[in-house]
Parts: sequence; structure tokens; C-alpha cells
Amino acid sequence: MRALILSDIHANLEALNAVLEAAAGTYDVLWNLGDVVGYGASPNEVIEIIRPLAQLNVRGNHDRVCCGLASALGFNPIARAAANWTHDEMTEENRQWLAGVPKGPIHPEGVPGIVLAHGSPLNEDQYILTMRDAWAPLQQTGIEITFIGHTHLQGGFCQREEQWHELRPRYETRNDAESWILPLPERTRHLINPGSVGQPRDHDWRAAFAIYDSEASEIVFHRVPYDLTTAQGRILMAELPEKLALRLREGR
Repeated sequence: MRALILSDIHANLEALNAVLEAAAGTYDVLWNLGDVVGYGASPNEVIEIIRPLAQLNVRGNHDRVCCGLASALGFNPIARAAANWTHDEMTEENRQWLAGVPKGPIHPEGVPGIVLAHGSPLNEDQYILTMRDAWAPLQQTGIEITFIGHTHLQGGFCQREEQWHELRPRYETRNDAESWILPLPERTRHLINPGSVGQPRDHDWRAAFAIYDSEASEIVFHRVPYDLTTAQGRILMAELPEKLALRLREGR
């Protein structure tokens, strides 16, 4: 079984299209880890692509706010402005679909040892940024592989007995499509972040995703370039905060 893992698309249509084109024919199921909308200027278009394609969806914090399930008051002013714009821009049908996306963690049926979450599997709003953050989820859940998003940082953490490691893919460029393979040894627990499709924050502007291959016991991390200029132009034309367009080029 090969699963395409996407997270934090954030209404970036150009990045999503580039990812789906790059991944075409290489996966059996698509799992979406949340934050389909927010920040970007194409919420309806992105939802209408993801809805029929994803076998499993987990809600993100921006999804929760943008569809009206939670207040935007906890967001910074830029995120709040984007969330309010997104709420008004979405169709009623798409708002209702987003409101029905379940909270993580989710256990894919028929796939033992796998969990899907947006933030920590212990708290959907918690960011797992450091080994200290990863310690409790790795110790308490007992799950072999937990796929998470939320941080927009591709990589993760693993633990085997007394050994702990932080995982960061290593790439050669910042311009071309590249991949990096992570073998999955037995008796090892992993927290894996596929990275953000639509707004990476690891100083690499390229769209990020991952493919989990259960038969090969590996995860392949990917980065692909996309039509950045058009994505930025959509944000500016929508009169969203200019910083949301500028940060796409910076990858942060």
C-alpha cells in the first residue's frame, strides 16, 4: 500500500496541482492531514480537488476557524484577516464539508500501526517542533508511525529503545524536484511530517509532500517547484495581507 501524505495546503492551488502532478501514478490512497485552507487565495478550488481525492481527512486549526467552528481571535492579525476572508469566500457547501472533517487522531481502517493527526496526536493544536515536544507522543501512543502536520516543517522524530533522533531530509538544490528516502526499521516509533504543500517554513519554497510505502517499509519525502508567481498574484489580487505572498518565496 502506498499513501500520498499531504498537509497544510493552505489554499495554494498552484502548489497542490504541482504536487498531484508529481505524485501521479505513485500512490494508492491520499491522506490529508489538515489546514486545507487559510492564508492562500484559492480555498474553493483546493477543497473541490481534495474532496473527491482524499480517502481520509483530518481537520486543522485553520480549517476549524475558517468554517466557523472556532473564533479567529487566537490568531495573529495576518492569519485572522486571512481566516475571515476565507470564511466569506468559501461556498456554503464547502464550509459545511470543512465543518464535518473529523478531529484527529484518526486510525486508517485496515492499516495497523498508523495514525493521522494535524498537530500532536495528544492535542490537535500542539506544535511538535523539538525532541522535547516529540517525547510524550512517542512514549504514550505506542504507535509505529504517526503522521502529523501543523509546523510546516518536513521531517520528524524517531525513537528506538534508548535512541532518539530528529529527521530532516537532505536536498541538493532549492530549485528542482527532489526526493529523499527514509527507511523504516522495525521496533522504531516515528512522528513524520510530510511538510507543507502550500506554505513551507523550512526556508525551502518548494511544495512538500511524502509517500509512505508499507511494502518497502520506507517513506519518500519530496519537494517540487510550482508556479509561485501565480500563487502570489492570487493573494495580492484578493487583497489579502501582502506578507502572505512574500513569505512564499522565502519559504518561512
